[in-house]
Amino acid sequence: MKLTVTVITHNEAANIGAALESVSWADEVIVVDSHSTDATVAIAKARATRVEVREWAGYSAQKNLAADLASNDWILSLDADERVTPALAAEIQDLMKRGPDAKGYRVSRVTWYLGRWLHSTDWYPDYQLRLYDRRCGRWNGRRVHESFELQGTPGRLRHHLEHFAYRDVSDHVTSIDHYTTLQAEQWVEEGRRTNALEIAVHPPVAFLRNYVLRLGFKDGAAGLLVSALNSYYVFMKLLKLWELQHPPSRADTPTRYSETGSPPAPSAERPAPR
Repeated sequence: MKLTVTVITHNEAANIGAALESVSWADEVIVVDSHSTDATVAIAKARATRVEVREWAGYSAQKNLAADLASNDWILSLDADERVTPALAAEIQDLMKRGPDAKGYRVSRVTWYLGRWLHSTDWYPDYQLRLYDRRCGRWNGRRVHESFELQGTPGRLRHHLEHFAYRDVSDHVTSIDHYTTLQAEQWVEEGRRTNALEIAVHPPVAFLRNYVLRLGFKDGAAGLLVSALNSYYVFMKLLKLWELQHPPSRADTPTRYSETGSPPAPSAERPAPR
């Protein structure tokens, strides 16, 4: 049984080469890029079977498009900042040779952070449904934390993906700002609301869950920082939801003009690197 690997990208020149190298054994590799301004497309064209450049339509839409472009029904969805280990590659190849007994498979991820592999907090084992038969589901369309909705019960792979999520702490904080905005907007669409009590209580509970219950303390400074920033993530997404629930009235909003006296032009929205 043949396998297609799909990757969606935007300005991933620093990552895409290693990601594609880790799946060079696959029968087909498809990259869907959203008009990168760096060398992502050139690097991908040297290693992938097919590279398509399309307007950004959202994480789920890009991933569904990539799967639709595949020549094979079995898909391994990979992020540009992930690597398939040799052990995981061998496991997937063996599964494809034997014939899968489920319609999809969840795989764990281990993240490299501050010079070490993190085996604690909410980041581990962080199972994701990434290997699937495209005939048995679709990516669910959420703005953030999108997932593949499988028609059936998934299996589980033994070996893990390697995840190189952030260059440094500043990159981590920037990513939190981006994704908490998307999460708050998603919640508004779903009709979710929050209040001051939830904003006050949930972040410290998240810290205790990460640092104590999920053993973040065993990973030293990295475990402490991830626990603190996971708590900050919870705080920011709730605070942004509260802000969207209480938009300022026109009378409360000052009008800002540029030095030329014209309203500033809006910046174009682009997906954050993943």
